[in-house]
This record gives sequence, structure tokens and C-alpha cells, in this order.
Amino acid sequence: MNISLPELEQAINYWRLQRPAVGEECALSPEVNALADVYAMMIIHHSSSVALASMGNMAQQLIATWRQHMLDLNAASWSVS
Repeated sequence: MNISLPELEQAINYWRLQRPAVGEECALSPEVNALADVYAMMIIHHSSSVALASMGNMAQQLIATWRQHMLDLNAASWSVS
């Protein structure tokens, strides 16, 4: 399974809200940093998507959590309609 660049951007923004930057230096959280590393490699290699299997375990788990959150939001919006 792959993740596209726009999806990765959404996942990063989700985790930025969950774990905001802290301190005077506004250091990224470990969660955001893990995804930012993947993002940087995609930009460097001009990739529009990347295989989840090529990422570290932490990045894979963060994306899985974000995807589950998105599924939950969609399910909640369908149950309200």
C-alpha cells in the first residue's frame, strides 16, 4: 500500500494538531518529525507516492492512526446524515 504526497501532508497536519511544536525553538514532535523525514525524501526524489513498507515502523503506525481517524470521521458523517 502507498501513500500519496497530499495524503502525507494531511497526515502531517493531523499530527501537528495532536502534538504541536514546543519550546522557544518550536521543535517538532517525534511524530511530526518521523513523517517529515518521509516527506523530505519524497520531495528530494520527486516522488508522488511512497510505499508504506519502505518507511520506519513509527511512520507506518502514525499513518495508520491518521487513516483510522479519517475513516472514523467519514463514518460519523454518514451516521449523522
